[in-house]
Formats: sequence, structure tokens, C-alpha cells
Amino acid sequence: MTAVTLPAWRSMLFVPVTAPRFVATGADRGADAIILDLEDSVAASEKPRARTLLTEAIPQVARRGADVLIRVNRPWRMLVRDLEAAVLPGVVALMLTKVDSPEHVQACAEIVDELEAERGLPRGGLGFVVLIETVAGFFRIEAIARAHPRIVAISLGTEDFTLSAGMQPDPEGLLYPKQHTVFAARAAGILPLGFVGSIADFRDQEAFRLIVRRSRRLGFVGASCIHPLQVSVLNEEFAPAPAEVEQAGRMVAAYDAALAAGTGAVQFEGKMIDVPVVERARAVLARDAAIRARLGRAG
Repeated sequence: MTAVTLPAWRSMLFVPVTAPRFVATGADRGADAIILDLEDSVAASEKPRARTLLTEAIPQVARRGADVLIRVNRPWRMLVRDLEAAVLPGVVALMLTKVDSPEHVQACAEIVDELEAERGLPRGGLGFVVLIETVAGFFRIEAIARAHPRIVAISLGTEDFTLSAGMQPDPEGLLYPKQHTVFAARAAGILPLGFVGSIADFRDQEAFRLIVRRSRRLGFVGASCIHPLQVSVLNEEFAPAPAEVEQAGRMVAAYDAALAAGTGAVQFEGKMIDVPVVERARAVLARDAAIRARLGRAG
């Protein structure tokens, strides 16, 4: 099966599918993706009803062009019911929770294969975002990231992971596991999502901005959030700044011109540049183009 095209997600806003007000306004928050939640934000007694609300909620949250994801539960009997309810037209990806082995992903993929075939949906069209939320899962993260072509992104769930590890969700303790998540994602050719900090504290916008800015420098490309206030920060900080894009364009043009002229050593604005530096500039341009294309499709 062909791998799913990687999306250009900067911000992914969680919306409890059982909260009509949030479903009605979710599309207006400017997030690249809306995650309709069947898991943590839905009470256990409400899970069966939550599944019945998906069909109506999907077009509501997608009306301004956001991609729609659905976060499913982990206990297997509940997960199977969630998958049967969530494989629907208009859904771009499923967010798999508490993944602790490649076999977990592969079993989900087998079920989704059957559901796509039964419902006349494109085979392999539904992507997976994988959440690592336990220490056991973390020690298998490289194999999990490569477990199936449906996987488009991976993230370390800060609150659940730190609970599993018996630690506080402090940036100091999170740096190693979060950075390792970036490495596992890059090695597998998928997106590293998240930031080095807790998702829970959303009121201090400037502190949040600094966390996201640092996380982008560490290799993350986007993240989920639980409050609309966080969306604009994620959109701004996980996109290349105009000056960065402009400089990258000048650098690539200067490098290509030098190569065409047969120049061995290339200078750019007073500095010597080599292949890794130029490839980083090309990545900036590609990221900017992908974001612009996504926004263009969203209108």
C-alpha cells in the first residue's frame, strides 16, 4: 500500500464531540486540523452517544477547510467500536491512543482496511496519528513509527507519559523523550508533533509561545492544543517567518547559480555555505509552500 501524503499541520485543536457549542464554533478558530475527541474529554457513560454524533459533527468542523481527525480510545473493545464509528467520509486521520507496540497499529490498520472496503472508501486513504503515552511504548517508538504506511505522524503524550514515568511534566525531564520522538519520526519519514512542555497551561500565552518556538528549533513541526487561544501561537511559530523564507530563497538561488557557473566554494552574504545548509533552506521553502497550499485549499 502506498504511504499517505504527509499533511502540513501546524495546529490541531481538540474538540469534544459531545459539546455542541465547541463543535459549532471549532471551524472558526483557525486550526489546520480539528480533532473530534472520543477519549479523555468524553465521560465513560457518554462514549456510546459520542460515536453517534460523529457523522453530523464532521461537516461542521470542516466547513472552513480544516482537516478532520478523530481521537479513539485504547481499551480494545471500546477501540473497535470507535473504529467502526469513525471510518467515515470526510475524516483525514485517526489518532490512536496509548500505542505500546507495532502490533497495536497493525491490528487497527487491518480493521480499517475492512471498513474502508465495506463502505466504498479509498483503500489506505485514512491516515494514523500515533500517540505514545507509556514508558513501554516509548522503548518501542522506532518500531512503532515504522509499523504501517498509514502512519503520518507521531507524538509523545506529555501528561500520560509523565504519569507512566512517575515524573513531572517539566521541560528538563521531557527534553530527552521528546527529542527522541523527533528522531524516530524523521527516521520513519513521518511528522514529529508536539512541544517540550505541558499542553494543560494555556493562559500564559507568551510562555507558551517560547515553548513552541524552542520546540520548532528542536525539530517539531506542529502540535495539538486544547484551547482556541493556543491556535494562533501554533500557527505563527510552526510556520517559517517571511524573512526566513526570503533569506532561504536568496540562498538557494545563489547556491544554484554558483553551481551552474562551476564554482566550487559558494559564498552567501559573507558566509561560506555547503550542502546541509542549503538543504535546510530548501526545507524552509518546501514547508512554506506546503502551508500556503493547505491554506489555499481551505480558502
